[in-house]
Order: sequence, then C-alpha cells, then structure tokens
Amino acid sequence: MTIDWDDANRVIQLALEEDLRYGLDATTLATVPEKSVATAEITPRSAGVLCGVSVARTAFQRYLPEVDVISEAADGDKAVPGEPALVLTGPTRGLLTVERTALNLICHLSGIATQTARWVSAIEGTSCAVRDSRKTLPGLRLLQKYAVRCGGGVNHRMGLGDAILIKDNHVAAAGSVGAAIRAARAHAPELLMEVEVDSLSQLDEAIAEGAELVLLDNFTPEQCLEAVRRRPSNVKLEASGGLTLDVARRYAETGVDYLAVGGLTHSSPSLDLGLDLC
Repeated sequence: MTIDWDDANRVIQLALEEDLRYGLDATTLATVPEKSVATAEITPRSAGVLCGVSVARTAFQRYLPEVDVISEAADGDKAVPGEPALVLTGPTRGLLTVERTALNLICHLSGIATQTARWVSAIEGTSCAVRDSRKTLPGLRLLQKYAVRCGGGVNHRMGLGDAILIKDNHVAAAGSVGAAIRAARAHAPELLMEVEVDSLSQLDEAIAEGAELVLLDNFTPEQCLEAVRRRPSNVKLEASGGLTLDVARRYAETGVDYLAVGGLTHSSPSLDLGLDLC
C-alpha cells in the first residue's frame, strides 16, 4: 500500500491552518511551561485496523521538526486497545497544538479501514472483492481511498477522467445502453469502461455491445445469479445499491466480482483513539 504524500501533506497543512487561523493555542500557552517536554502516546481504545498512523506522525513533524518518534505501528496493522500506535517525544506545547489535527486524521482513516475489513471478512473465501466509490469528502479522496486499501478493499476510479462509468442518466441522454457505450468508446477508447444496468435486458444489451465491466444496480441476489449465468467469461460484474453487511456474503456467493460499497467512505464511524501525555 502506498500513500500520495503530496496529497497527504496538503491535507495536513490545511488542517493545521484551520486550527491556527485565529492564532496560536491560547489554552496551551497559558497552562504549559515554555520549556516543558513530554512523551505523547496515541492509543486505540477500540479494536480495529489502523490507518493514518504515518499521517498523524507527519502532522507532528511538520509543525514540530524536533519531535522524536519512539515507536510507530504500520498502516494496516491491527488496532489493539491499550497498545500505543504512535509514541512521540517533544516540546509539550507543540504536541498539544497538533493533537486534534493528528487524531482527526488517524481516527477517521482507521474507521474507514476498520469498516472495510469487516466487509472483507464477511465475504472471505469467495472470489469477490469489496470496492469503494467516489462518495468521498471533498479534499480527502486519496486518503480515504488509501484507507480502503489498508482495510483490504480495492479502489474504483479516482476521478471523472481516469475511467468511464456510464450510469442511468448517461443512458437517458444517449438514448439507450448501446448508444451510450458506442459514444463512450468513440470518445475515449483507451479508458476502462463500466456500464450501469438496472435490468437483465439492459445487461444483455451491454454484453452485446462488448461491455467488459457491468454494474448491476439494485439487483437482487437471484438476479445477480442470473446475470452471472448469462455473462461471457470476459465480462466482470459489480453488485451495487443498498448493500449491507448482513447480505454481503449472499451477494458475493452469486459469483459477482465486486461489491460496490459507497458507505465505506461516506458513513464509516471513526475508530476511537486518544492521545495521552506521559
């Protein structure tokens, strides 16, 4: 797993600027002696999967170059309650200034990784993979999708220009599934193309036009089974629409290749981690 550090540093800088927009940390300046040095531990309070440890560490280093890293877990490691994920030593004022920025990022990203891991575990043993979407928070897409990978999921397209996804409104504008596929292929033949269908008849039309990746929108498990039966061996299928953990395995066992889970990035609860000075 790799992280885009240009993007991560942009997010860290923005987060620090938000906290320092109205001046330095007044509370910390008032209560902490100038020369005070401390050790800070960021520790999980709930079990899960860690993500953003390196981002949190970089936030401290960006604001506080003299900070020393004592220990650091890897992104993708298990979060074990009581076992520190990151231990740092440095000026107390700086540590407390960066505390919320670091925790906001590591808690949010670990929450996505943890929820993704639950989905991956639910379909373990099948040939299906869990995939995210573009339902991300503005400015956080690359980090959120990195968190999905840390949890064992795979990424869908990163933006609007790196792949084609023909959805129902595109079909309506073009006139039919076939017309949309032909227009997209003529416009950008080099791009991976996925086609959303909402019926088996549209699936047949997409296959007839040579589609190699089809999104089955709001199909039942029984309809997914039939779609798998109808597809040629070179066509991959993705189930989408209202999927929940309790039905994940049922869908995965139909033989579809992907489960599309937008909730990984837009609805995963943060994992509970805290920072304590010692």
